[in-house]
Amino acid sequence: MITRQEALAHIGSVPAIQETETLPLEECVGRILAEDVAARLTHPPAAMSAMDGYAVRFAEALSNGPLALIGEAAAGTPFDGIVAPGQCVRVFTGSVIPRGCDHVIIQEDVRRQDTTVWINVPQASPRNIRQAGIDFHAGQVLLEAGTRIRPAHLSICAAANHASMIVYRRPRVALLTNGDELKPPGSDLQPGQIISSNEYALKALIRDWGAEAINLGTARDDPSDIRRRVEDAGNPDVFVPIGGASVGDHDHMKDVFGHLGFDPIFTKIAIKPGKPTWHSRRDHQYVLGLPGNPASALVCAHLFLRPLMNALQGQPADAQWMQAPLVASLPANGAREAFLRGTLAHTKNEAPSITPASNQDSSLLTPFIETNFLIHRPSDAPPLAAGDLVEGVWLA
Repeated sequence: MITRQEALAHIGSVPAIQETETLPLEECVGRILAEDVAARLTHPPAAMSAMDGYAVRFAEALSNGPLALIGEAAAGTPFDGIVAPGQCVRVFTGSVIPRGCDHVIIQEDVRRQDTTVWINVPQASPRNIRQAGIDFHAGQVLLEAGTRIRPAHLSICAAANHASMIVYRRPRVALLTNGDELKPPGSDLQPGQIISSNEYALKALIRDWGAEAINLGTARDDPSDIRRRVEDAGNPDVFVPIGGASVGDHDHMKDVFGHLGFDPIFTKIAIKPGKPTWHSRRDHQYVLGLPGNPASALVCAHLFLRPLMNALQGQPADAQWMQAPLVASLPANGAREAFLRGTLAHTKNEAPSITPASNQDSSLLTPFIETNFLIHRPSDAPPLAAGDLVEGVWLA
């Protein structure tokens, strides 16, 4: 049995997937860039008006004389000419600034009659022009390889004249539940049967963490059925068997994967919940076995499966931790490091605080309705009173 940190060190050493694919922009959110994205043009490509108004030479804006309106520059239709002293051109937000002009007088600061414009408000300095390249220049690297793509990145790349991006292939993760007693939702249950529920949250988490989830279904407590499903899975990067890893007569998962050539990396973790979590490898395929208890499976997915997804995508493996004071006391912890479900509240006018869930039974799902945080309790930690600081990680 190893510690959580030792388990994370093994998981963090998993090499990132190097295969790439080219995708249209709209399919890239959440993916990891495989190459730098450099601008293919300068943005804006020319000096642009930042306001609706009149483009002039700034020296003319300092005089009280009238200006002759000689034309208009609409967005997308530049003025074809040079503005001389004593002249102005009507412009709009996004219009290209006519040659000879270095200032835009906003329309509220002038009085206009036909083709004559008078300035009503003194102009202090040249303004209201967005210079060419103020956003980015051609050749400038906008996004670096290894960036996880967010929605705003799509607009940036589109503005830089990219219709697609080169990204790393998503990890393929195969979920396999196990148990003769498990039936799908909507079933008419017979005595001794229960609904299989773990895979639904896990599939959603895997997708949220940037991977592709493959459901291998529910295997019977029969090594041949487990083996058939694993062999028929194709070539996933990770198998995630749920349950079947304890020491009972019907727990066959580890043995089946062992017979298929997967070498154990660790078989237990000194953690509560989640002691039966296990990890093995065959070449560039991995197994991360999760406990069958619903709460244990979800907690260990956050603590170990998410770091594995990050490692396969070349991202930092460990989660970001934070601290906040307790609302209620906690008893002393035992010899095993523990993670307790809790609710982190952060209102506008109050500091963050954490309330532990009243029931930490690892077979219960209902505490997840309200909880959003995992409270970390080191091994042999002393009791904590309300107001004491605890640390932990967010629950998705």
